[in-house]
Amino acid sequence: MRQIKHHTPLALLSILVIVATLVGSPRVAQGVYDLANRVHPVLLAGSEQQLDAVFPVIVQKANPQANLEDLALRLGGKNLLDLSMINAFGIELTGAALRELAANPNVRWISPDGPVEKSGASVSAGEIANTYLQTIKQDALPSTLNGSGIGVAVIDSGVSQTLDLANRIPKYVDINVDGPACAYGHGTHVASIIGGNGAMSQGKYRGVAPNVNIIDVKVSDCYGGGRVSHVVSGMQWVLRNKARYNIRVLNISLNQTTPESYHTSPLAAAAEILWFNKIVVVVSAGNIADGNLYPPANDPFVITVGALNEWGTASPNDDFVALFSGFGQTSDGVNKPDLVAPGVNIVSTRSGESFLSQRYPSHVVNANYFRMSGTSMAAAVVSGAVALLLQDEPNLTPDQVKHRLKSTARAMPSQLRAGAGVLNIQAAVNATSTASANTGTRISNQLNTGTQGIGSNVSWNSVSWNSVSWNSVSWNSVSWNSVSWNSTFWGE
Repeated sequence: MRQIKHHTPLALLSILVIVATLVGSPRVAQGVYDLANRVHPVLLAGSEQQLDAVFPVIVQKANPQANLEDLALRLGGKNLLDLSMINAFGIELTGAALRELAANPNVRWISPDGPVEKSGASVSAGEIANTYLQTIKQDALPSTLNGSGIGVAVIDSGVSQTLDLANRIPKYVDINVDGPACAYGHGTHVASIIGGNGAMSQGKYRGVAPNVNIIDVKVSDCYGGGRVSHVVSGMQWVLRNKARYNIRVLNISLNQTTPESYHTSPLAAAAEILWFNKIVVVVSAGNIADGNLYPPANDPFVITVGALNEWGTASPNDDFVALFSGFGQTSDGVNKPDLVAPGVNIVSTRSGESFLSQRYPSHVVNANYFRMSGTSMAAAVVSGAVALLLQDEPNLTPDQVKHRLKSTARAMPSQLRAGAGVLNIQAAVNATSTASANTGTRISNQLNTGTQGIGSNVSWNSVSWNSVSWNSVSWNSVSWNSVSWNSTFWGE
């Protein structure tokens, strides 16, 4: 789908005041009331005021068999994108067409397909040698434990083929097909933390699992731009191709821009589907330390990772949770993050003259490497560690992996922001427990409520039944907000 410029009606900040009035006022016309039950308030107000304007939206079906796609195209819709993983599709509709489509009883909910955006501010320069391998005790493992045979999917801004990742990117997938064919740099940095072999630095800047396979799922353009639909579409591709590339781990270093219940978040629902299909989903906690966790980081099943500041040393004595690292209890009563990993001043592979290296020249270490901070980097460290654990014990389920990592984490003086503590992959590999995390946790309402849930996309034989509570809750309105590359931090 092409990116809609920011002057389109998607940027509806001024309409939010109108929305508040509409939400708080009684409906007079029955038609308006019906639409309010099926259309996000921002879209409802915007489409009413601008019938001819074009709105990028995501349409979720109440009945997955209904052919709403053809109806939307007949109404003049453009740039159709399949999101059948969550019984949905993305499309661009005029305000008038949107309202007409919403009147169809097979529409469950229409939400804005918000743009992906990044956040950033420059920090001081200086090369800092990585110490994170010592911090997580990866250096104490045998060299044969290197991620061989494990596929890690990286949903991000794209991964460049560098010497540190040479011949270990078996598949490139470009979900954002209309994005510029150039490098943003974030995805390459993340991927090399997971699996770079340090070939361009004589091993100085190698990643956690230096022989792992990286599956590149590009969901943004060279400026970091994309949409929620691109992210969900990327997750859908991972589900359909997990066997072909032995995808056992998915790294997601992005978050929505606003907090939302995991029961209404499409990103959380898609993450759970992957989790139940035996893919360990590792998510950055985000870089907004305001006590809120933004989807998919607030999903109780996934492994949510906060950032540890090591102060450039391998000693644990000076470690503390980075001030920017997201934490807190979600609106659903879930405490996050699950654990923390090094995420400050991490040196990893530079993607040539990428957007980030040009925007932040002080972070350029040399022609081949670049320095970044954020929970994005911390999540990548954990994703690499999970690959090592699964190479060692390939039969572990996602719930067992999560329990193993949390139960062996190094405790910190204050666990309020650190979850279970600091990742210790040596202890996790040497442990023998097969206990499961998430016992009694309720799945997202999107998977089993509404006219027909989306549970058909879940391989239920892979679910540990004692880890799922099947109490059904009635469907609530979904708020699909834009996502943000706010898991990279430029201020510490």
